[in-house]
Amino acid sequence: MSRAPNLLDDVPRSAGEEQFRTLLEAPGVRIERIVSCGHCSPEGFWYDQAGDEWVMVVRGRARLQFEGEPSIELTAGSYLHIPAGRRHRVEWTDAREPTVWLAVHFPRGDAATC
Repeated sequence: MSRAPNLLDDVPRSAGEEQFRTLLEAPGVRIERIVSCGHCSPEGFWYDQAGDEWVMVVRGRARLQFEGEPSIELTAGSYLHIPAGRRHRVEWTDAREPTVWLAVHFPRGDAATC
């Protein structure tokens, strides 16, 4: 019997390079798995993306900071919408266990909430 791919397969256990894997790409949308092992944004670096991003921590822990705001703690199941142009950085990810993120990138302003 065949088995569907699993987001948690082949997760590296130690720090090396942060791992990015595109799971699906279609016009205007990219879904990726990111694995961080103690990785963070370089000091003074801010992401400033042209498109929106929805991100969820599937496993592990992290802290994200939006410019001018206090840090936000993310644990398994935590998710955030990051609008285009909202400067942010990854302040910290757990070095003791891999942090697995699910990130969905899509065009600016296409988000709707329930």
